[in-house]
Amino acid sequence: MSGVSLPRSYLYVPGNAPEKLSKALTRGADALILDLEDAVPMTEKDNARSTVVRWLREQPADLATELWVRINPGPLLLTDAGALANIPTLTGLVIAKCEGPGDVSAVADLLTARGDIGTLLMPLIETARAVLAAPAIAEGPRVHQLQIGEVDLGADTGIEPGADEAELGGIRSMIVLASAAAQINPPLGPVSRLTSDPESLLASTERVRRQGFVGRACIHPAQIPVVHDVFTPTEEEIAEAESVLEVFAEAEAEGSGVVLDSAGRLIDLAVLRGARKTLALADRPRR
Repeated sequence: MSGVSLPRSYLYVPGNAPEKLSKALTRGADALILDLEDAVPMTEKDNARSTVVRWLREQPADLATELWVRINPGPLLLTDAGALANIPTLTGLVIAKCEGPGDVSAVADLLTARGDIGTLLMPLIETARAVLAAPAIAEGPRVHQLQIGEVDLGADTGIEPGADEAELGGIRSMIVLASAAAQINPPLGPVSRLTSDPESLLASTERVRRQGFVGRACIHPAQIPVVHDVFTPTEEEIAEAESVLEVFAEAEAEGSGVVLDSAGRLIDLAVLRGARKTLALADRPRR
């Protein structure tokens, strides 16, 4: 996994709504995704882009909240990316409706040409074509994490998920496997349209976590506490993860090839990765 910490929640905020942008950092999300795509009508694209750029440049350099921007696909892809290059407070760009590795390379090449060396990329997998290309997309330059967009995916494929979302299980597994194979962060869980049913959202988010996603995109601040409950490790899980890292480091220093924990259980690289993921999620304030 890349990165030191993993956001549990990413809150989408319309880029053409200054009043929502002004309150976005008070909503409690670990990360924000300022939206230039679906939330913004075509007539507002230019205004939204300039508003988001201005807002990003006004933020303090030491801000704890990650700041992402979802950029438009197609003709506006490179226009958006170019306008957002070299903004110090920007964590990365979410590439909406990413169709393949070519979209990733085009944005990455543009950023590099503009002298931007730090902006990360999060391709959004929203079509059948993108699902099938997910392994190649995940291997692309600057790709930090994948995200899955299931509303558009359903429209593209005709899949109609039931309450248990079983119809999406196979596709979700493909995105998780593509991420693991590329050795990038686990993918970000999909948005849910459930904004006033915390019990159903909890069940859905727990399912997403079990399927291998880390964190979840949110479309409403009311979803954030539920998502945090699911993805915040318990004190016991944190202590166990710290113990795993400590035991592994001691064994490595002693040149031991076999590492066992205090209960005699084998600690291998998979266990070590799991412990690091737990601590990455724990590196967030309790809310």
